[in-house]
Parts: sequence; structure tokens; C-alpha cells
Amino acid sequence: MLKKIIHISSPMHLSIRLSQLVLYDKIKKEEEIRPFSDIGFLIVDSFQTTLTQAVIQAACSHNTALVFCGKDHHPQAMLFRLEGHNTQTQTFNAQIEASQPLKKKLWKQTVKSKIINQAALLKYQGLEDEPLRYSAKKVKSGDSENREAQAARVYWPALFGEDFLRRRDGKPPNNMLNYGYMVLRAAMARAISGSGLLPGLGIHHKNKYNAYCLADDLMEPYRPYVDLAVLEYLENQLPPESLDKAEKALMLKVLYSDVIIGKKKRPLMLALSESTASLARCFLGEDTKISYPKL
Repeated sequence: MLKKIIHISSPMHLSIRLSQLVLYDKIKKEEEIRPFSDIGFLIVDSFQTTLTQAVIQAACSHNTALVFCGKDHHPQAMLFRLEGHNTQTQTFNAQIEASQPLKKKLWKQTVKSKIINQAALLKYQGLEDEPLRYSAKKVKSGDSENREAQAARVYWPALFGEDFLRRRDGKPPNNMLNYGYMVLRAAMARAISGSGLLPGLGIHHKNKYNAYCLADDLMEPYRPYVDLAVLEYLENQLPPESLDKAEKALMLKVLYSDVIIGKKKRPLMLALSESTASLARCFLGEDTKISYPKL
């Protein structure tokens, strides 16, 4: 079932009543009730919002990602359940014991899928895509020649102009890309948990301070879907200096966009789970390839 996203940007008090989420608006003095089983993401973007311990427990029980935003209104922290799969210990062990050649092979697949999707987006925009398609064919095990970075040097100027620099602290539309990627990262972390994998143990990314290395790995082929949403926004208006509710809602809608994965069309949020489940099978020796979408 496709889960819903609730974004809270005004002062609320969140509690549980009869196993349902109660959202009490502190300003309007009104309340709204939502079934917790329908909620996939609960994004708290208001410092004046409070919640009970029961809300946290219910979020964990329903595998609802509880996301907290910082002063910049960007996702800053996530909470989701540790036990997300009935064979979790077996999957954990397989993931931990995965050989370096296997991880390099899986990273090659990931980088190749990312570059192919970047090329598809360039073609969709009427731009030259052949250099990226050539680069995708040349990706080696572990991306030893760093084809991912080489593709980026072609991709970003083609999409947003020669003067554009893709940086977290760069000029707009970097802010829209940043927000979209953080939403995507949270969604991927939730899917990883649901497939019984360790989010901190990546196949490529390694950082002792990063609890979501695997999410950073697996989200790579999905990034062009965020890029597409930003491009469509910029067709009618200039990039915003700061994001308001409309821009944030647009980025959240990316999770509902249709993608083609395994020759089937389905919402991106469900495709994430297909990718993580296929990775778990690769670790367990039941499959040899991660299932990624094609833009």
C-alpha cells in the first residue's frame, strides 16, 4: 500500500487516541485524526510542535519514518524502527560478511544505473546524451575510474547552464535539489529498514559519522527524478532564494511519481523497497543484480 506523507509546518501537538494519530492545531484549536497505518512519513518542521512518547512508539510499530527538520527547515534527523524484517539477523550477517568483490560489482551496477538515468533526463530535455551513455558503458568494477564524477561534469552544466555549480551551499536551485535529495534519503533509509538491512553499512560510502551510508549508495540512480522535478518547476519561474510550502510539497511529491522498475510502473516510494529487497537477495546469494528504475 502506498503510504501518505504528513508535513507539519505550524505549531501542533501530536498524540495517540485509539491507535490513531491526533494532530491538534495549537493556533486554530482544532484537531484532525489520521490512521497511523496509512502514514509512511511524518515530517516535523516546526520547533513549536510537541509529541508524546506514544507517537514515537506508534511510528516504530508501523515503520513510519519520523523526520525532524532543523533551523533551515531541511530534514536533519530521522527515527525509524530497528527491527524491520522477519529474517533480519540472517540478512544482517550476510550484509556484514559480503565480500569486497561483490560490493564493487554492486557499486558498478549502481553507478551505471545512475548515469543511464542522467542520460535519459538529458535526452528528455532535448540535450545531447551520447557522452553519458558512452560513460555508462565504461564503468568498471567499483567505478575505479570514477566515471560517476566524469558524468557529473557533463550533466550539471547541460541541465542548468555552464555557470551552474552543484554544491550544497551553492546558489539556487541547489536549495531545491538539496531538499529533494534529503527527502529521498529519508525514504530510502525507511525502505532499507523494511528490508532488514543495516543503513550504516554501505557498499561504497564509508564514514564513521554517517548512519545512512547505504541510503546514500542506493539513492544514486533515483536522484535524476528529483532533478526532473526541479527542471519542471523552473520552466515557469525563477529558482527561489528560499523554499516555501509549495516548493517543499513539490519535492515531497517526487516520492509519488511513477517510475519503471522491473518492466512495471509503480510509485517511486514502492520502487525504493524493490531496490532494497533486491540488494538483500544479492547479499543472501539469491540474486546477482540490484533492481533499479529506468527514467
